[in-house]
Amino acid sequence: MSFAEKLCLSAAVVFFITGLLTGIWKYRCMASSPKAAAPRYVDIAHRSSLMYSFAAMLLGWLARHSAFPDWLNTTAAASALAFFALAIGTYIIHGALRDTSNQLRKPYRLGASSLPPLIIHGFMVFLIIAEVGGAGVLGAGALIGIWQ
Repeated sequence: MSFAEKLCLSAAVVFFITGLLTGIWKYRCMASSPKAAAPRYVDIAHRSSLMYSFAAMLLGWLARHSAFPDWLNTTAAASALAFFALAIGTYIIHGALRDTSNQLRKPYRLGASSLPPLIIHGFMVFLIIAEVGGAGVLGAGALIGIWQ
């Protein structure tokens, strides 16, 4: 098993367990809420963790079949997985702080503080590049690998 595959499988396990644990958190919020609802970012953290766990498995499968060298597959996988993890972490923080129902609504809140737009939009640009670029590299490598 290549390092890229090991990285993807490890991330999938961490993301899946995070999804299960945030599911408990979501349930506790729902059980104690008069409206039987969890805060928006508790729900988002739960769902995204589960979704990213399966996305990490897909990236691992793509890395396994990629015709590209392991260093490139590892870099692509690590880039996408890092931003998956950062997104989940952000959702967990907003869920715990209950500071917003939309992290992209101005003013950009983090607890009692406001964040500058450059941080939010810069993070989103890097996230797009890392996630789409990483998945694109692994996808292209896998397609080349299976069709050559």
